[in-house]
Amino acid sequence: MDIVILGTGNTATILSKKLKDAGHNIKMVWGRDLTAAIELSAFLNTKSTDKLVDIPKNADIYIIAVSDTAIEEVANNLNFPDKIIVHTAASVSKDVLQYCSKYYGVFYPLQTLKKETAHLPDIPIIIDANNVDSLNSLEQLAYSISDLVVKADDNQRLKLHMAAVFCNNFTNHIYALMEDYCNNERLDFNLLKPLIIETANRLTVLTASSAQTGPGVRNDTETINKHLTLLNEYPNLRELYIALTASIQKFYS
Repeated sequence: MDIVILGTGNTATILSKKLKDAGHNIKMVWGRDLTAAIELSAFLNTKSTDKLVDIPKNADIYIIAVSDTAIEEVANNLNFPDKIIVHTAASVSKDVLQYCSKYYGVFYPLQTLKKETAHLPDIPIIIDANNVDSLNSLEQLAYSISDLVVKADDNQRLKLHMAAVFCNNFTNHIYALMEDYCNNERLDFNLLKPLIIETANRLTVLTASSAQTGPGVRNDTETINKHLTLLNEYPNLRELYIALTASIQKFYS
């Protein structure tokens, strides 16, 4: 397919690389930051622009991969009534695109994406569209870069995004807190990385609930109290430890 990418951030970069590797033709990259657009387009061996009026009108699909708050503004400046236009956001309705095309939808990559990473991760693709033909085209495109493609409406997609925040953003924040704690206590945070990796890998063979270990699920009050004493000097961490332990104990009670 001939594709135009609107955006130069994490999602735009990783998606465009995946699409190019799958054999699709990236006709152009648009970005507000021309330098960033040129940099991405050079990697993709295509054209770039920072002007929406320069975007070619003969692509098959236009992918708006910008911040959630910028989608509507970009969409309102596009007028491709007979082309498929999608955005990549989880928490924005597909209907924000209804005035720029008769064919529109969502192409949401459910993955944490950083354009600086060298590898291209596996990405579940969540799709939706306002008509069957567009949905079929998006499904075909999605399966060209992913083995896991699911249709989800605006409400389902928002719920998936909230779950993703818990699974990724919140857990990574805990890693950051522990990295800071280890640095303060002159401990090597790298010693915890095999544990982090094993915890994630275990979910490929076990349910999360059956994989739970630790003093909370065992109701090991002696160890819990020792940990809380250690955290007297870190009141924010102590509060978080208490809340998470209570949640584990309630879940398994």
